[in-house]
Amino acid sequence: MKITRAEVEHVARLARLSLEERELEALTGQMDAILGYVDKLNELDTQGIVPTAHAVPMENAFREDAGVPSIGIDKALANAPAPSPAGFKVPRVIE
Repeated sequence: MKITRAEVEHVARLARLSLEERELEALTGQMDAILGYVDKLNELDTQGIVPTAHAVPMENAFREDAGVPSIGIDKALANAPAPSPAGFKVPRVIE
């Protein structure tokens, strides 16, 4: 067995999980099966395989950054209900 019942109880206690007796038994078996599968994956020869973050090659789909002039304060505040020289006036929400 890769994992013991005591280890499962310890992890459950850390996660603040209250598990019944049958749940502990089931989780111990399931966790052991998962760890056994991971061990099987560790047997694979990965020499020369480049690590990847994605299964398929990814490229940046964004455009190049280019500086453009802004619309200006007057245009930005043109439709504001209560424009102010410093920006938008909004109702106070915190007293």
